[in-house]
Amino acid sequence: MGDPMDDGWNFADAWEVVAEVAPDRLALGHGDLHRTWAEVDRRANGIARTLLDAGAQEQDKVAQYLYNCAEYMESQFGIFKAGLVPVNTNYRYVDDELAYLWENSDAVAVIFHGEFAERCANVRDRVPGVRTWIWVDDGSGPCPEWATPYEDVATPTDERTVAPWGRQGDHILMLYTGGTTGMPKGVMWRQTDLMTILGGRTNPLFTGPVDLDAYRGTLTEPGLVVMPACPLMHGTGWFNALIGMIGGGSVVTMPGRTFDVVELLDTVEREGVNGVAIVGDAFGKPMLRALDTEPDRWDLSSLKMLSSSGVMWSEGTKSGLLRHHAGMLLVDAFSSSEALGMGQSVSGAGNAAGTAKFELGANARVIDDDGVDVAPGSGDIGRVAVAGLVPVGYYKDPAKTAATFIELDGHRYSMPGDYATVEADGTLTLLGRGSVCINTGGEKVFPEEVEEALKTHPTVRDVVVVGVPDERFGQAITAVVELAPDAAPGDGELIVHVKGRLASYKAPRHVVIVETIGRAANGKVDYKRLTEVACGELAR
Repeated sequence: MGDPMDDGWNFADAWEVVAEVAPDRLALGHGDLHRTWAEVDRRANGIARTLLDAGAQEQDKVAQYLYNCAEYMESQFGIFKAGLVPVNTNYRYVDDELAYLWENSDAVAVIFHGEFAERCANVRDRVPGVRTWIWVDDGSGPCPEWATPYEDVATPTDERTVAPWGRQGDHILMLYTGGTTGMPKGVMWRQTDLMTILGGRTNPLFTGPVDLDAYRGTLTEPGLVVMPACPLMHGTGWFNALIGMIGGGSVVTMPGRTFDVVELLDTVEREGVNGVAIVGDAFGKPMLRALDTEPDRWDLSSLKMLSSSGVMWSEGTKSGLLRHHAGMLLVDAFSSSEALGMGQSVSGAGNAAGTAKFELGANARVIDDDGVDVAPGSGDIGRVAVAGLVPVGYYKDPAKTAATFIELDGHRYSMPGDYATVEADGTLTLLGRGSVCINTGGEKVFPEEVEEALKTHPTVRDVVVVGVPDERFGQAITAVVELAPDAAPGDGELIVHVKGRLASYKAPRHVVIVETIGRAANGKVDYKRLTEVACGELAR
């Protein structure tokens, strides 16, 4: 274990070193449950052994269908030990979406919370490649006969589990993202690349040669206590947890399955949390309201950083939070599943960065459609591209990979499709994705998918789905509907209809009825115009 790894960083090898150096240090906390690094390491050995004994082969995929919990990162440790690939699963998905995801990812195992047992049962016949089902008890009912209890799988053992193929820096993890493509795509990150990016933020070691002995020497002091307040199933929460564990720290999660600002603030105080990951104003504004209402209730002195990625949050919210705790930094990261480090803004006491204003990342640039850099202050619009360590590509989608990951001036860039202008001082002003993808509370929703669900309702002749500005969620999904003759759907009927076919977060929050959608002869619609129509109707 002490020799440098020739092929790059691997999460399992690194985390085993943490368990050796700090066996009694807290690794995972979840409500009243607290597990040390030694406990998590030993339990992860059992998880890895179970997956291998079930026939998993090198880089087979293991889906994690879980709410935030200690088992999430613990089972991921076991997956990495076995040289397998964790696959995030959106717990809001319904049957068709789950079947697609697990079939597309070639999953051979699913680790799921008991609440999802019925849904798993519904799709088992549609995903014959899944041979192993591991049930995490959440008090919702008994373990199905076709599944194995997680506690039987996570049997502690001191014998380190290593697969015949070992562990490599080239081994990947997959982050499925809705993106702008309608159906989720698996973004493939090499472990060594992701560890270098995430670990480098707190540990300069990761920018140099891989040396586990040198890494061991950096772990003598406790690492950060981090809390992903957003779901671990999304990159913002997941990568935050990885940062904490790479630094030999602790990951704390909240038992509540819906956002509760009191639970969040109570947990920060009780666990001495140093860093919290949120998703924009959907979290920030309720936090500010709670602190304004009871300014003396919580001791937040341990909190060093509040970070957001995926949704921009407003200058007013940042300023308000800093009034309650001037000693923390507020980091607004401009990143995506496909590109980390495109830009960021950092706010401190007396200096709250403006909304949608970012410092361009060290490896990022803004280029126009001709491949030329956008000149600062020109007012020209371009797409943000980031070089350096970028994903391998999209799983089983070479066409999408070629469109997003491009060669430019001899370097490979990731260009997910974010448009921006470059101000005279070099900062970015973000304009959003070039597509019509809607970002609501950190969830990316593809309008056509919702439109197709609405079109199956007998009262709908035509429909276009747009995102309108929303104080809490950034954008609110709004259906602009042209009804069939003499149709009069009941109040909320169309929204309920969509919820029966898609995950609830994809359902419209508003429905605006119009006389006609006004499609062009070629069938295309003017999304900008219809967004303006929707905003006007809702303002009334």
